[in-house]
Amino acid sequence: MDPRPRGIAPRLSRRGGRLLLAAPFALIAAVTVVDILSPPEVHLGPFLIAAPAVTASFAGPRMTAFVGAVAVLAQAVVAVVRTRLTDLNHTYQIVALILISVIVTFFALLRERHEQKVTRLRSIAEAAQSVVLRPLPHRSGPLRIASVYLAAEEEAQMGGDLYAAARTESGTRLLIGDARGKGLDAISEASLVLGAFRVAAGRRTELPELIGQLEAGVGSAEEDEPMKEGDGPGGPDTTQEAFVTALVLDIPDDEPVVRLANCGHPPPLLLRQGRVSALDTGESSPPLGLADVHSPEVVVESFPFDVGDVLLLYTDGVVEARDHDGVFYPLAERLPAWVGDDPPTLLGHLRDDLHAHAGGRLGDDAALVAVERLAPEP
Repeated sequence: MDPRPRGIAPRLSRRGGRLLLAAPFALIAAVTVVDILSPPEVHLGPFLIAAPAVTASFAGPRMTAFVGAVAVLAQAVVAVVRTRLTDLNHTYQIVALILISVIVTFFALLRERHEQKVTRLRSIAEAAQSVVLRPLPHRSGPLRIASVYLAAEEEAQMGGDLYAAARTESGTRLLIGDARGKGLDAISEASLVLGAFRVAAGRRTELPELIGQLEAGVGSAEEDEPMKEGDGPGGPDTTQEAFVTALVLDIPDDEPVVRLANCGHPPPLLLRQGRVSALDTGESSPPLGLADVHSPEVVVESFPFDVGDVLLLYTDGVVEARDHDGVFYPLAERLPAWVGDDPPTLLGHLRDDLHAHAGGRLGDDAALVAVERLAPEP
């Protein structure tokens, strides 16, 4: 839950909230004094309506109602000082001020309930993500690993970006992927793929066989789903078909290579001696969940991966982040500036630069994993 005071929007700090709350009271005081000192034909009372209206934009219903009551009291003081409380002009101003204060208090109540609902949903999504997406180990054999998950700033919407690592007898296996869609459906697909990977990755299986087991995990979810309208003899609605793009890597401890199988995922980038290159396997396999449609053959490619090299794995939320002009984030062009940094520092630069490019708001969740091969220990 948000630790800030009840009635202040979560985006405000305690100090910022106090400063904002001072503004409507200062407005009431200024309007009251000026109205009392103004000539008889000048009436500034209607400006008091701005105080509760402004308060409703950032405070809760209780504070909004309190500011409205103070404004009504100030208008009554003005009426008594200038003429009398039952003066027709001041009476209409007081009635109008009461009505508007009630209306804006009601809208402040609705906004506060909406924010509380969003906070609960976001907490549930974060809890689900922490269970599904476990932290990667910082070290695995001769590898140093760092990871970053960047959530899109949307109301309780968590994407299906995923990553995992598993230790084998002779090396380390890594998985990074992106389930189609957002929310619980994407989390469900991601959890199935991660569960299948954690069960099968440590066994003595080749990458094609491992991909097949991941494929079976996605397929089992589709079989468990109830038939939707439009499914049947005419065929399912393939536009709603679930799938997961994935990249599976096998990095042996005693060989300076990396073997990878790409299932429709963006290729990893290799940072070596000031240069950045994509480890493109050419024709990649279809995403997990579409094997029945495309009948793929899993292609496994080997690439050099020596001491000091860094592999960057990422999801499409990184390269599809746009700036205010609609330009995609140029990942390959930005990386050379940070070649030579260790994985945590590299991802720190990338995170800050990506947020700056997107104006602090990502359109989709993004995951980044950096892997560096270290010199063997004596």
